[in-house]
Amino acid sequence: MSTERLEEAFRDFITGRSVNRAKLELVHEGKPVADKFIQELQRLQFHPTTVAEVPVEPGERVPAFHLRESIVFFGWVFWEKFSTKKLRKLWGSVVRNPKGDWLIQIPPNKPTTIYANVRLKNQMDIDHPV
Repeated sequence: MSTERLEEAFRDFITGRSVNRAKLELVHEGKPVADKFIQELQRLQFHPTTVAEVPVEPGERVPAFHLRESIVFFGWVFWEKFSTKKLRKLWGSVVRNPKGDWLIQIPPNKPTTIYANVRLKNQMDIDHPV
C-alpha cells in the first residue's frame, strides 16, 4: 500500500467515512505507523490534549482518539450522568467490554494524552450516551 493510500485509509478511519470507527492496529507491513497516523490526526484538527482540557458541557460530546501501544481507539469526551446531581466527565471508547461498558475510560484527573477535535463537538442525549 502506498503512502497516499495509507493516509487515505487513516482519513477514512478518523472521519468515520465508509468505515466503523472503533479501533485500528497501527502496523503496516510489519512496521509501526503511529507517527503517520498522528500526522493525519493533526491535519484533520485533532490535537493532543487531556480529558480535563477538553471544553465540553453536559449534553455535549467531542470526538477523540487514544493511542495505546500500536492500537488507536476512537471514543468521545462527554459527561456521564448517574443522577440529576451526580455527573462525571470522561473519555470513553466506543469499544465495549463484555458487560457493555466502555472498554477504556479516561477520567479528567489522568494526564493521559488523547487527540480531540473540539470543532466537531455535537449534542448528545445525556440520559442515553451510547
